[in-house]
Amino acid sequence: MLPFAIHCRYFSSLLNERIAFGFTFVRFEKVLEKRFKNIALVGNPNCGKSSLFNALTGLNQKVGNFPGVTVDKKTGRFAISDSLVANLIDLPGTYSLYPKSDDEIVTFDVLFDDDEAVKIDGIIVVVDASNLKRNLLFCSQIMDLKKPIIVALTMLDIAKQKGIQIDINGLARELGLPVIAINPRNKKGTQEIKKQIAATISNQYRAPSRDFVESDHLFLETVKTVHKYKQTSSDYAAIHFASAFHKLSIISEETKKGLKADLEKINFNKSKIQAEETLKRYAHIKKIMQVCVVESDPLKKELISRKADEILLHPVYGNLILLLILFLLFQSVFWVSQYPMEWIDFVFGQLISFLKTSLPAGFLTDLFVNGILAGINGIVVFIPQIMILFGLITILEDTGYMSRISFLSDRLMRSVGLNGKSIMPLISAVACAVPAIMAARTIENKKEKLITILITPFMSCSARLPVYTVLISLVIPNKFLLGFLSLQGLVMMLLYLLGFLMSLLTAYVLNLIIKVKERSIFLMELPVYRMPRWNNVAITMIQKAKVFVFDAGKIILFISIILWGLSSYGPSKNKWIGESNLENSYAGHFGKAIEPVIKPLGFDWKIGIALVTSFAAREVFVGTMATLYSVDEENEKTLIQKMNSAVDAFGKKVYTLKTGLSLLLFYAFAMQCMSTMAIVKKETGSWKYPLIQFAFMGVIAYLCAWIIQLVF
Repeated sequence: MLPFAIHCRYFSSLLNERIAFGFTFVRFEKVLEKRFKNIALVGNPNCGKSSLFNALTGLNQKVGNFPGVTVDKKTGRFAISDSLVANLIDLPGTYSLYPKSDDEIVTFDVLFDDDEAVKIDGIIVVVDASNLKRNLLFCSQIMDLKKPIIVALTMLDIAKQKGIQIDINGLARELGLPVIAINPRNKKGTQEIKKQIAATISNQYRAPSRDFVESDHLFLETVKTVHKYKQTSSDYAAIHFASAFHKLSIISEETKKGLKADLEKINFNKSKIQAEETLKRYAHIKKIMQVCVVESDPLKKELISRKADEILLHPVYGNLILLLILFLLFQSVFWVSQYPMEWIDFVFGQLISFLKTSLPAGFLTDLFVNGILAGINGIVVFIPQIMILFGLITILEDTGYMSRISFLSDRLMRSVGLNGKSIMPLISAVACAVPAIMAARTIENKKEKLITILITPFMSCSARLPVYTVLISLVIPNKFLLGFLSLQGLVMMLLYLLGFLMSLLTAYVLNLIIKVKERSIFLMELPVYRMPRWNNVAITMIQKAKVFVFDAGKIILFISIILWGLSSYGPSKNKWIGESNLENSYAGHFGKAIEPVIKPLGFDWKIGIALVTSFAAREVFVGTMATLYSVDEENEKTLIQKMNSAVDAFGKKVYTLKTGLSLLLFYAFAMQCMSTMAIVKKETGSWKYPLIQFAFMGVIAYLCAWIIQLVF
């Protein structure tokens, strides 16, 4: 009992030291961390890797950056057994061990022990059962590294829907690896994964000794050359070392020069070896699938997809159909959402009217009604449009049509110095520019990646949608052309197209300015068409609405309350309500100060206040207007009715067609999002690019708004 008591006292004293000296406990944690096993989680993009990561680690996760790069490093801990804990490292999705993009280089570094901060003890390779052939290519490459591997087979439900049956035991036998069927949604297979990890770590399982493909004749000389400088886990690993040694940090510059010279002597050709090796791997994979996989009518499904693609990917018909789909999308956003938005506006109008008459006049009533409720109304009223837009986008993704958009746009993107890979960040920016800019990491060409990051904010994101809705409703008549085409929906679509066209024009100019010559290749696998997963569509709609309410909504509400205070009080510290007094409030003084700068654009001081507050986030424009006109107006009109009846000092309407169009163009082109600027800085590693981006987008927005005033 004495030794145990001593240990207890020692541990207790250590905890006490943590309270007094925080660094002691941190050092103790680091000692413990060394005893944990590191397990890498790898796989192709969209194979279910993140779902498995979440199922295993739960809330024990943290996100950082891999050293030296902006790629996210997602790690989590989970208990393998009562006495063993593992660090699970979720590596970026990649199709091959031949790295091109930043994401793929990170995966390469970890798997080849180039990252000193992450030394792995085992690998879980996630394989999509519904796309087995492509996923097994990457799996077979990792196998030949001769490291402990476990295969986690996901998407079995989708494979079943596609008529694919897999003999899991037979697949494990053919690969020589443990293969475990999992479903992260209900945590099926997670316990089996943990048992297999424990067996792997305790050396009960070893990597197969045979190579997946016999390819000694391809790189025998290369292996001998590499081994002069570096011993690798396998001969196959030596080939990848020869292919990417110039990107690695584990060897000196002097060694790199020597290895480069020796590889040139033997005429090492990475592209030739990669091509021959890939063909051999697919030949072996084909044999495995003949033994282990039964697929009902695969040719029939491929034939249907090919016939559909003959029309949908046609250089003329395909682009016309794409425009038609976009047209229907924006018509639906405006037309379908009109009724629930009017109902929400009506309910809030009645509630505000009731509270104003029922509650005693005073500071708290005014704050609650004109500050808080007005701000909440400016948030909730746009939920229908947000849900409809994201629901339709999810349907396009699920059916497989979104990847066709990339294929269709490749020729257009090449005309401005980019390629089809750049279209995916641009399309993603319709939702939000922040994840869209992060998606540009997959672009291998550094020049194209930088240009894509700089032009992405021109795409009209969901934050602009509330602004567009209010302004279009104000200045564009609610008419239908030919009896069914909404004029307001057409204007909405034109704004989205204008953002896209401006991004292309800017890309063309930047391509001329940035003098970097580097070839790029666009390769994309087109998935088979399938019916959308309606439950996935519903979940996405709800999630996006929650993100809008709780993320953007917090900003809108906070600024609405602050603005209410600035609008209700002035230098004399007396509270007032009314037009003449509103001009003398703090907000009024500020708006009057900046009015000379924006007057050439047809904007008054109230619009000026909204322009400034919405630099935090574009959608704040609506909350700002709701607060200003709630303070300003005694009646219980809706926001659009109040703005529509607003007049200037000379009795002229503030929101004319000319002013509305100027505002729409300003918001279409201006960089009014602090989060976007922050992510651009993170991705480029410098404040230079976001500041340049802010400047040229601001100039373009100002000039376009000013031109409207000159033309009309």
